[in-house]
Amino acid sequence: MVLQQQECEEKWLMHYSSLHQILLVGDGDFSFSLCLANSFGSASNILASSLDSYGKVTKKYKNAESNLKKLRRLGATILHRVDAINMKLHTDLRMRKFDRIIFNFPHAGFYGKEDDNRLIQMHRSLIQGFFRNASGMLRAGGEIHVNHKTTPPFCHWNLTELASKSSLLLIECVDFNSADYPGYNQKRGDSARCDEPFYLGKCSTFKFIFSPSAYKIPNSLNHNGLAQRHPRVSVTTPQLSTKFDAPYPFNAHTAMNGSSHCAGLSQSSGCFQIFGGYFSHARETFGKVEYDIVSSVRRELDHAYMKYMAERPGCGLSGYINLLEELLDLSSSRSAWLRENLVCLDQQLMQAPQFLLGNLMAPCHHV
Repeated sequence: MVLQQQECEEKWLMHYSSLHQILLVGDGDFSFSLCLANSFGSASNILASSLDSYGKVTKKYKNAESNLKKLRRLGATILHRVDAINMKLHTDLRMRKFDRIIFNFPHAGFYGKEDDNRLIQMHRSLIQGFFRNASGMLRAGGEIHVNHKTTPPFCHWNLTELASKSSLLLIECVDFNSADYPGYNQKRGDSARCDEPFYLGKCSTFKFIFSPSAYKIPNSLNHNGLAQRHPRVSVTTPQLSTKFDAPYPFNAHTAMNGSSHCAGLSQSSGCFQIFGGYFSHARETFGKVEYDIVSSVRRELDHAYMKYMAERPGCGLSGYINLLEELLDLSSSRSAWLRENLVCLDQQLMQAPQFLLGNLMAPCHHV
């Protein structure tokens, strides 16, 4: 029971949450993945990958075998022979979506001096292929993070330009400090010195989001060179008379529109006690465009299951299934209520002045 409660508790390390579905690409000796897993107390949300086979990884890095064993013990999914430039076609990845996709210090290999134009183009080709794949593997609101050196010649890779070709916008660029990730060891990954660390110097975490308008990056940059998240445009309109005064009618004390399905829904009801967080979450996120509804609802239902198992040990699943059926009835009633009232609102809008309709029909600018 205590373990279930711990797994349910959200934990953060820098930009990463234990509730994020995380994909790590080309993770060297897997020490970054292990760092996240140790911080979360679990790796059930982590999929860590390498370009090399298991045999090559454990031969190249002295700590790799130990790191991999610890990751598996914590519940991580491990994949080998995953190429960043075609990973979306991988059998175990083609149907997966992630909240965070991380590529730490991508490098095409040591084939000359880093300022050689030919080598820079090799690096750029690797990054562009990664962006092209990763852009289609994000959940709604997900982010792609690339940790990268920012001094010459590495700055000449121009990550922002490469990202825009895959409909990705740079939303933030923050300093990367390896000390923030205890146990992480950056590795050269190539040549006879593959297990040696490389000098980091000045480097940053570049954060990208998917946006169909990314090709307009030059017009979307602020003075820091970052694409801005456009806020939703608020349109002031005359108040319309409707049957309802809240987008989500469930609350702790009232029933919805007198529906028999919802009568008596109160803080003392078994359904509300278990799924109260779900009801509150639905009210708080109603109409938000940046939410991944499927994953957020699943997360709230997972929390409800953990709460049920913790508070009612020995009750078995039959009681929980009954509560789920009650929740389904409530959700069906809510959907019917919303349809009825949205039709009413639509009729009122059709009778509204033409200038008001023009404002309401104007597109909202948001990511």
